Order: sequence, then C-alpha cells, then structure tokens
Amino acid sequence: MARQRDAVCRLCRREGLKLFLKGNRCYTEKCAIEKRNFAPGQHGKRRTKIQGYGVQLREKQKVKRLYGLLEGQFHRTFEEASRRKGVTGELLLISLERRLDNIVYRLGFASSRAQARQAIAHGHVLVGGRKVDIPSYQVKPGQVVSLKPKMAKNEAVVAAMAAGRGRGIPAWLSLESDQARGTIVALPRREDITMPIQEQLIVELYSK
Repeated sequence: MARQRDAVCRLCRREGLKLFLKGNRCYTEKCAIEKRNFAPGQHGKRRTKIQGYGVQLREKQKVKRLYGLLEGQFHRTFEEASRRKGVTGELLLISLERRLDNIVYRLGFASSRAQARQAIAHGHVLVGGRKVDIPSYQVKPGQVVSLKPKMAKNEAVVAAMAAGRGRGIPAWLSLESDQARGTIVALPRREDITMPIQEQLIVELYSK
C-alpha cells in the first residue's frame, strides 16, 4: 500500500490550516499550526502572493493531502467523477467522502485517516459482515461498517471513539458505538463537507 512518508505537520503548515493528519494531537496546543503557523522551510515566514495556476495547485494539494491520497490516486478519482453526470467538483468530494478509510475515520473508529487505512489494510474492518481490506472501497447507502470484536477493544480504538464522539458524526452516518458499527444512511451532500474547499479550482486545474 503506497503511503505519504513526509512529516505530516509540515503539510498542514504548507497549506496554512489544520488537515487533522495527526489525530488527537491536532486538537491540542502541540499542533504545529498552533505553534508555527507559517510555511515550512528557510523562507517560510516570507509573505508570497500566489495567483492563477498557483492558487489552483494549492487547492488540489490541500484536498489530496486532507484525504491522504497520492497524485495518481487523486487524479483517477477526479477522472471517474468527470465521467459521471452532475457537477464534477461535488462528485469528486462525494467520492472522497465515500472512501472506506474516510468513513472509518468519520465514525470515530480511528483518530486519523492514516490510522483508518492501517486498520483496513490489516483486515480489522468489516463491511456488511465481510472483511474489506481496500481503503479506497466506495461504501454505498445501507451498508454497515464495523470493527472486528477484538479490534473494538483496542486501547487506541477506544480512545479514538471517545474523541470521535466529541467531534460529532456527520448526518449521513449513524453510529452504534456500543457495537462498534455504523450505517451509511445516505450519500453525503456538498453541505455536509465543512472543510474550506473550493472544488471548482481543482476542476479548472485539471481542465487545462
């Protein structure tokens, strides 16, 4: 499984906002954005004005890093969204939200999407009672996502679920925390995605 090997706190600093890549640490004063809210590197404190292509590129990089995808994975997801009927930018975000690793994170079974991907790859996650070890699996409305009983008692999972209850569960998901399982009630809608994302900039970038 390909993965991002960079220091993830530098990614948040580069984008200038919290991408919640380090789990519960992002909610404490130890968060890099709280301590050093400027771009990494020797010239990070310099104010640089970006426009045009640079703005579009930064938006694409932000969303790609938020969901933990590599460039090829992200581009394939965009291509699939562009072939479907509807608004391409919204379809892209909905596809990203429907990824199994994102849903495991949204349900609070993991403190970050990276931790969710690891749990899935190790076979700890069930969809409809069957093991699914593909983080990019597109979950459908009505399907039930759960953890194996042994995994549900793991200390890291218990802590993540406690933190998840504090964050809240999206309206398109329902959670039975005592059973460590959640149901996809409906497809996510654009208004359910609260991160500051301008998806039209990504569409414009890939349309060049």
